[in-house]
Amino acid sequence: MNLRVLVVEDDGDLAELIAYNLRKEGYDPVLCLRGKEAVEKLTSELLDLVLLDVMLPDYDGFRIAQYIKSSPNLKELPVIFLTARDMEQDKLKGFSLGADDYVTKPFSMKELLARVKAVLRRVGKERKQSTFKVGGLEIDLERREVKRGHEVVELTPTEFLILSALVENYGKPVSREYLVGQVLKRDVYDRTVDVHIKKLREKLGEDGKLVQTVRGFGYKLSP
Repeated sequence: MNLRVLVVEDDGDLAELIAYNLRKEGYDPVLCLRGKEAVEKLTSELLDLVLLDVMLPDYDGFRIAQYIKSSPNLKELPVIFLTARDMEQDKLKGFSLGADDYVTKPFSMKELLARVKAVLRRVGKERKQSTFKVGGLEIDLERREVKRGHEVVELTPTEFLILSALVENYGKPVSREYLVGQVLKRDVYDRTVDVHIKKLREKLGEDGKLVQTVRGFGYKLSP
């Protein structure tokens, strides 16, 4: 079952945009334009997180957060405040009420989704992503399978472990030392990793160029 996110936002267009992006990420959004409706949803729905606008036309968002955190059945429900106000006093008030995060408008959807994932991961609800699409590759970490279109790319266990580490750190450099000590977990020379990388690139064909060398450090997976 997809994780359910209650979106409490009186701007209908923004609420729909947030819901659209949540659905794209595999979440199940529940929309409320008013605080009263949100309270009703909180008491009748099973929810995993609340995105809560502070300035609602009927209820104060802080009041709703206080209701959540003071209710025995809801107090563990994580809350992220959405607000146009960036005053330190407001933030302190929000966190004092038990808010898990505070996002100031205007915000990018990418930032909001990252905050949602981080909070859900922190409270142990976010499922670890296991499938990735990088360039022309589809990488399934759980099934330990790499495909290019309909073709399965045959990798050795070591090559797959290295690719997995690069995927999980997408866009960030991964050191040779990390690959040796934390990924391969055995006594090998740093340059042994380079040999595996060379073979990995060859097997990935055109997409092998996505595995980039970071001079004097290691490698990263990046477009």
